[in-house]
Amino acid sequence: MLNRRNFLTAAVGVAAATSLAACAKKDETGSTGTGGGDDKIVLGFSQVGSESGWRSANTDSVKEAAKQAGYNLKFSDAQQKQENQISAIRNYITQGVDVIAFSPVVVTGWDGILKEAKAKKIPVVLTDRSVETTDESLFVALVGSDFTDEGRRAGKILEKVLEKAGKKGPIKIAQLEGTTGAAPAIERAKGFKEVMDADHADDWKIVVSQTGDFTRAGGKQVMAAFLTSNPDIDVLFAHNDDMGIGAIQAIEAAGKKPGKDILIVTVDGVKDGFIAMSEGKINAIVECNPLLGPQLMEVVKKVKNGETVERWIKTKEGDFMQDQAKAALPTRKY
Repeated sequence: MLNRRNFLTAAVGVAAATSLAACAKKDETGSTGTGGGDDKIVLGFSQVGSESGWRSANTDSVKEAAKQAGYNLKFSDAQQKQENQISAIRNYITQGVDVIAFSPVVVTGWDGILKEAKAKKIPVVLTDRSVETTDESLFVALVGSDFTDEGRRAGKILEKVLEKAGKKGPIKIAQLEGTTGAAPAIERAKGFKEVMDADHADDWKIVVSQTGDFTRAGGKQVMAAFLTSNPDIDVLFAHNDDMGIGAIQAIEAAGKKPGKDILIVTVDGVKDGFIAMSEGKINAIVECNPLLGPQLMEVVKKVKNGETVERWIKTKEGDFMQDQAKAALPTRKY
């Protein structure tokens, strides 16, 4: 069973964050694992990069889980560039690893390299993010989250935030998007808009929206520009905590109070995000748990052993074919 935590957090103490996301650590490349027997599973893993606290915690989780499982982990950091990731995957194919796993930088452009892996009979597992492909058989499973649902949840929790703050329409919303073309950016925006269109077509409006590349620096820079062009923003929806934290710096530099003058809803639930929420600077966080390592290692083992792996395939509309609303929270099966 593949487990994935993905639930809404409205108010929680700082201590809760320590179990969800570790502080950033310097990434290292190479192999981890103990021993060197021929039966050791060799896993090639290509990470997006280290753009956020969530990503650093995710990397730590994968490395620690591989070590605990006794796998030989070959790790690479793509530095948020698709060409680096394709090169790393091709290198894993050349080395003849047992399984390849990667968190794709963007959604499209993977068919070629995935076909190369399939031709060499090396199974591929997607982690965190999905891809769009002409052939679903090019990967065997996705260990990840329903980002569209996270966007919907952000919209629903914003309703409560606005009610608590006593703010009524019209509401002017600024949106800090994730990396252009990345699954979480596309799908979180989609889910949030669904709630807007269904329940708030007359009183909510996104007046400005731009990518901040999931980074604090990007969030700060873009939010500063937002405030120049739209100084009367009521709400900020940031696709991750790090962009939200960067935006807080820009809001304070502009002489406004984050969490009061501009209400803020973010996604992730990293330690610094919870600290900002405890200080009243972020109003609500939709949690996206980064600790996927144990689930990934479980799937890798099943794939290597030729066992059946359950997986959910997305529709063209970006939803999952199975009804996730019926799945028990906070644990979901993918």
